[in-house]
Formats: sequence, structure tokens, C-alpha cells
Amino acid sequence: MKYALFLGCTIPARSRNYEMSARGVAGRLGLDLVDIPDFSCCGFPLKSSDGKKAGLLAARNLALAESKGLSICTLCSACTSMLAEEAHRLGRDSALLDETNRELAKVGLSYGGDVKVKHFARVLLDEVGLDRIREAVSVNLKDLAVATHYGCHYLKPSEIYEEGEDPENPSSLEEIMEAVGARSVPYDRQKDCCGGAVLVAHEQTALEMAKQKLDRVKAAGARAMNVVCPFCSVMYDDNQKSIEGRFDVSYEIPVLFLPQIMGLAMGLGRKELGLNMNVVKTKKLTEEITGEK
Repeated sequence: MKYALFLGCTIPARSRNYEMSARGVAGRLGLDLVDIPDFSCCGFPLKSSDGKKAGLLAARNLALAESKGLSICTLCSACTSMLAEEAHRLGRDSALLDETNRELAKVGLSYGGDVKVKHFARVLLDEVGLDRIREAVSVNLKDLAVATHYGCHYLKPSEIYEEGEDPENPSSLEEIMEAVGARSVPYDRQKDCCGGAVLVAHEQTALEMAKQKLDRVKAAGARAMNVVCPFCSVMYDDNQKSIEGRFDVSYEIPVLFLPQIMGLAMGLGRKELGLNMNVVKTKKLTEEITGEK
């Protein structure tokens, strides 16, 4: 099980805890994540203003992975969507592939159309498997009630993902939570966007969207949130204090990346998982789970 690890832009800048915990969990599960230093931005930020250039950025990354004989494992859901959508297009449009390769030739690359792009969570499900995940668990998480946030790009556009998960009725992230012993908490309007997509354009709207989700998570009795995208974490973790101040509410809901929760169940330490980097304090929660001070 060997994949090229695609970190994108946001994770190295703002979500090192996501990377650290993913590497730690991958190591416990025998998943080899290979770094390709020449990887660049996936192209997603350019997509709405210049789709062609965005596609070329994505294709360049696909070509780099292909040159190493590897498929791509992503952590960011937007990166997953951008790279997987371009791989999907290039695999079905020979004229576009030829045009793309003419451009890639200018930087000494070519792409044959054989790279698969999978989110880390899908690699865990499809390659590692729930049985192997269960075998790696050493800490009881039965008292941890977790509200999972899927976000937008982990599931959509659904036609580009081979797994065939129903974007209107997803279950994959809850399956992983239950495999490590945590209790998944259902809550109203679970599939709503975090608001991150409009944060730059209209901060008030974005924070209101995140507030509505946090309101429902708290009402459902969750002790923590589970996210798989760095920008969703920005909205719920980084901005939680701002939301509490602006709307005169209180949550104190730790927002954990999927591999942080998995790593707790596997006995990895707080610093190994980057839990000391989370904005909403996690120490009380983890002390109750693991006893680690």
C-alpha cells in the first residue's frame, strides 16, 4: 500500500496537525505515504477564474505522481476534488489529453492517464480495510460521542469518484469512527457546507453558516467534531471563538481531524497527533479518554 501524499497548500500552512496525525496513523496501518517535493498547488483556487490553467496545474501533479508509478492520496477535500476531476476528464477525453500533454512537454512532463486519486479516508476504507483498523485499536473510545462533518468536496461531484458513495446518504466516515470505537452522533442538516467557500467574500455569512452547524452539533450532545478537510477545520476550530464572541454563544467543542481520533484509539500521544495545535483545547477531552496529562 504505497501512495504519493498530496498535501496541497493549506495543510502545510495551517493544518500541520492533520499531516502529523495522518502520517502517524498510516505508519500504524502499514500505509506508505511517499513525498514528492515537486508537487504544487492542485489548481482549485484558480478554477472559477481560469479553468484551463487550473486543469494544467492539476495535470502537472498527476504527471509527477505517474512518473513515480504512484497513485495519489490526498488529505484536503478540495484538492481531492480538483485532482480527481481532472484525472476523470483526461481519462475520457483524448483530445484534451493531447492538448494537455503539449503543455506539459514544455516542463519536461507527460501524462498517460493512469493515476488514481483517493482521499485518505477512502484509502483507509478501500485499501486498509475496517478489520485491520479495528485490530490496531488499543484505547477504548466508547464514551467519545463524535459528530461527523462530511463537507462538500469529499463527496461531490459524485460522478468522479469510483467508490459510488451516495452523497445524499453517506456513511464512510461514521464507519471508520465506529471501527475505532467512537460513537457517531447523528444531527440535523449534517451535509450542510461549513461556510468556508464564502469566507473571503462575506465573512458574516460564512460564520453564520458555521454557527448553525455548531448549534446542531451541540444540541445533539456531541463531545467533538470529526472533519476531513483543512478548511472545514478553519471554520469550526480556528473560528469557533470568533463565532462565540460575535453571536454571544458558547460551544467549547473540540474539532478533530479524522486521523487524530483514530490515533487516539491506536495509542498515539497528543504531540504525535498535533492535538496541542488545535485551537479549541483538546486536553480535557483526551485526558478523559487516555489519562495522558
